[in-house]
Amino acid sequence: MHLSRLQKIALGLSGFTALAIGLSILLVPHAFYASYGIPLDDNPNRLSELRAPGAGLASFGAIMLAGMMRPRHAPLAFKVALTVYLSFPAGRCVSLLVDGVPSASILGALAVELALAGLLLFAFGWRSSVDPQGPRLAGS
Repeated sequence: MHLSRLQKIALGLSGFTALAIGLSILLVPHAFYASYGIPLDDNPNRLSELRAPGAGLASFGAIMLAGMMRPRHAPLAFKVALTVYLSFPAGRCVSLLVDGVPSASILGALAVELALAGLLLFAFGWRSSVDPQGPRLAGS
């Protein structure tokens, strides 16, 4: 099994992005959300509810990076990456319909998430998301 350069780039960008955002939410939630214009107070319940998915996102990012480094983990990494980068935009679209248009920074995040999903689908092939054997790796 071998990953193409494009597949490594797709998993690397996806993984680094998820890991960095997840760690930011986990370790410095006040600063992270302030960058989106969302002020937080020191309510431990709210902070716990934000830090927990931040840890999950960081973990998913680590799985994506593992897939970039070890091709045998690439099928799982691709599925995790596609799940993250399609579910976040789906949630944002529901919010857009139900809650209204968010700030430009949130719309920017939506654009980045959709771009990463597109890159993943392009790098691994559109059919990879429905193929039970997973993505087609270079040379397979």
